[in-house]
Amino acid sequence: MTDRRLPRPDRRQALQALAALPAAAALGLPVAAQAQAWPARPITLVLPFPAGGSFDPIVRALAEAASKDLGQAIVLMHKPGGGGVTGTAGIATMSEADGYTLAVMHNSVIRAPLVQKIAWDPRRDFTYVCRLFELVTGVCVAADAPWRTLPDLIADAKRRPGEISWGNVGAISANRITAERLARQAGVRFNMVPYKGGGEAFTALIGRHLDVYGDPGFGAQVQGGKVRLLATFTAQRMRRYPDVPTVRQYGYDYVIESPVGLVAPKGLDPKIGLRLQEAFRKASQDPVYQTQLELFDMGHGFADGEAYAAYARAQYDREVRMLAEIGFKPE
Repeated sequence: MTDRRLPRPDRRQALQALAALPAAAALGLPVAAQAQAWPARPITLVLPFPAGGSFDPIVRALAEAASKDLGQAIVLMHKPGGGGVTGTAGIATMSEADGYTLAVMHNSVIRAPLVQKIAWDPRRDFTYVCRLFELVTGVCVAADAPWRTLPDLIADAKRRPGEISWGNVGAISANRITAERLARQAGVRFNMVPYKGGGEAFTALIGRHLDVYGDPGFGAQVQGGKVRLLATFTAQRMRRYPDVPTVRQYGYDYVIESPVGLVAPKGLDPKIGLRLQEAFRKASQDPVYQTQLELFDMGHGFADGEAYAAYARAQYDREVRMLAEIGFKPE
């Protein structure tokens, strides 16, 4: 009978080759399947604001749409504090860059090293996954407030220096800084009040415990008739509010560009970063997500991680100049 077994040297080589294969391949699973195994468990998405604000329904709708493409749940974790900086900052020092922890990024995080002593740098200590949408900032008052226009508000502020309260989320947001710049140019002084989130601020505004609110997320309140929009920090008038002038049209040349995106800890595998980017790109077309953007008057603005990282570096330099203009001294 002919011995059909491999010659001993070939058998040895075959056994060595088999031992070198991953366990999954040895069990008969294709190697390609292993590369596609990520994500194998739910992903945590840190939202650095309290529940109940405008970010909550927008990011939740986006996460639900992206989870369908990824095949795993994306779980929102609210970590408010520090004007929306603390939650995102938490992943800057994480050692695990495995794609299972993401965070919402916004300009206050980029600005943070310029206003306080911190142990991380937004230009180096994050992986920028993608840019998601644009925050649209307006100047709002309660529907029954006495001011009908921005000039009305400024004229009253001149009569009562420091008596009119102006709220923003956080003490170091772009909206707070721009409001300070506007006040200086107009020759007035507002009592600036920081809030933890938009929900808390709108409650105070509608209850007349706050006079002015100058942050994004006003759409639902304006549409519901509880808030009056005096002006917007946009380049052109908003299509939904054609009768509301821009701040620029009143003679104050301020336009706030304030994108929101996703970041991961530094050192993320580029393949995982690309997988996340594409999942969220697809999710940005989801009808439920787009409806939420419209409801809260946010702007569309998806861009890839490379473009968002370039924006962050350039914005850091712009923040240096803006803070110098208002004479801000770091803590």
